[in-house]
Amino acid sequence: MLSESNQQKLKQAINKHQFGHAEAYLHKRARQGVRLSKHALEDYKHAGGSRIGGDPDLTASIEWPLDSSGMPMTFLAQLHLQEVALHDEALLLPADGMLYFFVGVDEPAYHIEHKVLYLPEEELHQVKRRCSPEVTSLEEVFIGYQAAARATIELPNFGYADEEQIEDEEHDYEQYEELCFELAATNSNDLACMFGYPATQHGDCEVEASLRLLTGKPYNYSVKAAMEEITAHVNGDSDKAEQEVRDTLLLLALDSDREVGFLWWDAGELQFYIRKEDLLAGNFARTYCSLYSS
Repeated sequence: MLSESNQQKLKQAINKHQFGHAEAYLHKRARQGVRLSKHALEDYKHAGGSRIGGDPDLTASIEWPLDSSGMPMTFLAQLHLQEVALHDEALLLPADGMLYFFVGVDEPAYHIEHKVLYLPEEELHQVKRRCSPEVTSLEEVFIGYQAAARATIELPNFGYADEEQIEDEEHDYEQYEELCFELAATNSNDLACMFGYPATQHGDCEVEASLRLLTGKPYNYSVKAAMEEITAHVNGDSDKAEQEVRDTLLLLALDSDREVGFLWWDAGELQFYIRKEDLLAGNFARTYCSLYSS
């Protein structure tokens, strides 16, 4: 549900781009997101800021996460929530502290080994740069960039948009994308998105993540079969099953970026998901990671 100010902002953009025929649909499907963009190359002069790539700032007590083979995972990002949560208009993130994202081998593209860590704000004064191990799961060296956050309104992308709702005789998908880009203030420095729509062709990412997080079962690329499994898990309540999928959130999507060194298969996107109840409780021990590539 958009805030009142964002409802007005969306309405103005819809009028500007003449998408009044899809107004009800877009208000229902719009999400309040946070985007992260490259601000500057990281110089590591100050510990504790939001960063994508490079090395993390950790306390001495934090052990570097290992994958199932005992190999150190690859560090991806740290988000200082005092900086990021200011732009979280959906009020989902903790107000402070640090989130860390690590990943193991990114094959296959589903149920990827990973770790999301949370460090309380009161411990941040103890953090300092810790260089990544010489060899990590991905065997990649990523360039660190300071990350700047901004609030966005995220509309359904290609995999999620209902073309019958957004297109008419005078408006095609390219014009719809212009509306999307304006509301997200999309730019070439964008690296990541939180709480928006994941990149996909089929619009089933949250179904896959929800199935695994709730039941531990793998997704067989049948939405129908997955929803039957989720419905059985919630004692046959189909409405609750659908709500569980809606409450499976895109915690972070990391785009491919050659300057950082991220290249998820064929220039794809690495995605982390979390259940809404866990996020609101500050529980990052139960998350799901997958990868989309065209």
